[in-house]
Amino acid sequence: MSNYSELSREELQSLHSDLLTKYEDYKKKNLKLDMSRGKPAADQFDLVKELLDTVNSSSSLICENGMDCRNYGLMDGIPEAKRLLGEIMGVQPQEVIVGGNSSLNLMYDVISWAYTHGIRTGALPWCKLEKIKFLCPVPGYDRHFKITESFGIEMINVEMTSSGPDMDMVEKLAAQDESIKGIWCVPKYSNPQGITYSDETVRRMARMKTAAKDFIIMWDNAYSVHDLYPEDRDSLLNIMEECKKAGDPSRVIIFSSTSKISYSGAGLAGLASSEENIANIKKLMTVQTIGFDKINQLRHVRYFKNYEGILSHMDRQAQLLRPKFKAVLTAFEKGLAGKGIASWVCPKGGYFISLDVLPGCAQRVVSLCKEAGVVMTPAGATYPYGKDPKDQNIRVAPTYPTVAELEQAVELLVLCVELAAVEKLLG
Repeated sequence: MSNYSELSREELQSLHSDLLTKYEDYKKKNLKLDMSRGKPAADQFDLVKELLDTVNSSSSLICENGMDCRNYGLMDGIPEAKRLLGEIMGVQPQEVIVGGNSSLNLMYDVISWAYTHGIRTGALPWCKLEKIKFLCPVPGYDRHFKITESFGIEMINVEMTSSGPDMDMVEKLAAQDESIKGIWCVPKYSNPQGITYSDETVRRMARMKTAAKDFIIMWDNAYSVHDLYPEDRDSLLNIMEECKKAGDPSRVIIFSSTSKISYSGAGLAGLASSEENIANIKKLMTVQTIGFDKINQLRHVRYFKNYEGILSHMDRQAQLLRPKFKAVLTAFEKGLAGKGIASWVCPKGGYFISLDVLPGCAQRVVSLCKEAGVVMTPAGATYPYGKDPKDQNIRVAPTYPTVAELEQAVELLVLCVELAAVEKLLG
């Protein structure tokens, strides 16, 4: 295929006319497809439908330590749920708090507590400081950025590399500016690029010198077991163990949930950190709740049983997701490869595919798609404040539509990428 930048103006004008005709034909199809969020599809939920039968009116609702799960108590979670989430996060049960169904809720709470009270022992509440900043690897997760933005925290872009955030930049910034209080991380199959942090990146993050004594790594390991190819799983170094080796286990707070393992609206969420941080968080948390849904915790543990049960289930889920990712990547390869107008990452897991188009074209592509009936994640969403400085990145979410719907949607997406690129080249 020809690189579009090498085409003559006459060739580009002819190509533009052809693409525009195809686009108008698509608009006549009246498509109504949604690829805006990384939501599980119904067939993924069907894999765990027996979960609802594990606890019923005839079940014992007593957890392993003798607590009646129908009552108040065990604010940090029943022992068996702490153990299960601890296995997923690679930590000890005493380092875990099991919350409600949303890890995002826990992340918000942590930032809120740090802002109003301070999380780490002796830390001054951030609200008493003149300026607070946070490092944000980009492209990244829009909901992370919304949390820090809602507290008026200044966000600093850090470019992602193939091994994780640019650690030279992270180390330099964190070491020289006391107002930089933390960093957002999606360390395995990052959102949206699907990058897994290298061992060296994890070690450097655990060891780096920070001007802020209460620096926090917000380690959102949302896709720790979301492998598309179970026989070729990415491995992620244990951040808690590395922080312990570096002498500062309180530096990291790990988050995990079963939102894309069991039920998105009725799963389990948890956080993990040093025992010192956990004690501080429990003091803050006890003001806002007497306890979370222990019956749901019991239900999950009795269904999955252990980490091996989680992995076995996720292997079955991968069978459903692989054809969807393949449909998108095949369409990209067929329609965009060799044209010099787009690049993408082929992830080995996670929930997204990151597509980079020509600078200045992402908003145009998303707008063209929407006009023709396919809703994408807004351009810019993968950057703080919704502003992609290059207007280049588009997050593609393949999980929710059917394969047939995806094939239609991605065919249109490819056409829109071509159309926007030719428009730009024509000036």
